[in-house]
Amino acid sequence: MREYDTYRIMDLVGIIGENSVKELLSDFSCEYDDGLTNAEIEDFLRRNSIEFSKRKMSITYLVMDEQFRLVGYFTLTHKPIVVTDDVLKSNANRRRMLRYAKFDEELGAYSVSAFLIAQFSKNYNIPHDERVTGEDLMDLTLALIEDIQEQIGGGVVFLECEDHRQLLDFYIRKPHSFFKFGERYSENDGVKYLQMMRFI
Repeated sequence: MREYDTYRIMDLVGIIGENSVKELLSDFSCEYDDGLTNAEIEDFLRRNSIEFSKRKMSITYLVMDEQFRLVGYFTLTHKPIVVTDDVLKSNANRRRMLRYAKFDEELGAYSVSAFLIAQFSKNYNIPHDERVTGEDLMDLTLALIEDIQEQIGGGVVFLECEDHRQLLDFYIRKPHSFFKFGERYSENDGVKYLQMMRFI
């Protein structure tokens, strides 16, 4: 992995000022190589990330390279989720879930407070051969979650992604090893999101 520094967005605001951070964010692009743009990823970073961090609704982390270029970002928060027994598939997973969750016999489901990777993207404005890889960005994200876990406990991480094979392949393959536990349909943007989780 190349050398990267990860900053909480409000820490960077304290170092270089809010206007400079906003200028840095304005150059972030989530326009994929096939020309498709993920406007939600861009809009959140530019319009909401600082305010959400100020209000402690979620915390955004900026990943900078050695040239102090914004190569990627991720946003973390925590949220309760319900996981049905059947999606765990193995007794080992069920035993692991019971370390962090309460099982409801009537629903046949576990209620657990989980770490949510609410936003996750690399910057496509960086030249292709200089971009952070998705694997490196996920490694940085999970390493930070593990640090937080050491301080406050917990052991379940989840995220939501659109139903695209390339995205699913990325999250499912090792070493990330997320698996689907549900789905959600957004009336606002007319998109079905797959809910993916893993243990840490």
